[in-house]
Amino acid sequence: MPSKCKVTPWLATALLFLFTLSSTAFADELLSFKAGYQLLSPEGSIAGTVNGVGQKIDVGRDLDLDDSGGLTGEVALQLGNSRLAFNYLPISFSGTGTLKVNGTFNGQSFSVNDRVKSELDIALYDIGYTYFLLNLDDLPSRLQLGVELAVKIADAEVMLRNLGTTGSLIFEEKESALVPIPTIGVRGRVALADFIGLVGRVGYMEYDNNQFLDAEAQVEFSPLPTLGLYAGYRYFDLKIDESDLFVETEFSGPFGGLLVRF
Repeated sequence: MPSKCKVTPWLATALLFLFTLSSTAFADELLSFKAGYQLLSPEGSIAGTVNGVGQKIDVGRDLDLDDSGGLTGEVALQLGNSRLAFNYLPISFSGTGTLKVNGTFNGQSFSVNDRVKSELDIALYDIGYTYFLLNLDDLPSRLQLGVELAVKIADAEVMLRNLGTTGSLIFEEKESALVPIPTIGVRGRVALADFIGLVGRVGYMEYDNNQFLDAEAQVEFSPLPTLGLYAGYRYFDLKIDESDLFVETEFSGPFGGLLVRF
């Protein structure tokens, strides 16, 4: 008599899990999470002003700011042709340099050859909505192209500690600003297969004496339908011109991390 096949609970669970994976391999993700690490190098200048008076200080030549490395996060929801995403990126630069200019920072005087310790911290919040005008997701290769509207909220703080030429503290000043900057741009994605795709985006706007340019390109690799890796390169051009703080900087560098999608 042929033996009967007995389906145990663990075997049924495993079969259901495999079936779910195989089904999701051909379906668009509804919800996705990304957690990664971003490395950025700074260029540009900063100033602390009083009544519009303050000397611009070069972040590389004068302050010798180091690169910034920090964790990043993204949560995205896609429904049909619409995509809503929230990104968070902390940026933190610090360094010790020798000033090459005379001037004032937040009303305090400094001179050539003064040694300064400085910090530039920016918590960047990015809320974006994309509407895909082109959304071909039922072919062997996938193509998405849409218009992206976003609001970048930059919470910036600059600290300057002047140690003079002898190393003794002359002054320590901090200045901060919370600046929302809307941007408009495009987002696109090309997937040669379910497990690999190329994503690109760019957004720009000048608003109320402030401006923001944000561009990035990344590759997504998903050996499993719901789990994968991503890596890319990002470029920022940020200008903050508020009553007491001026920041005109460029940041660029690679990033990478882990993605989960459902």
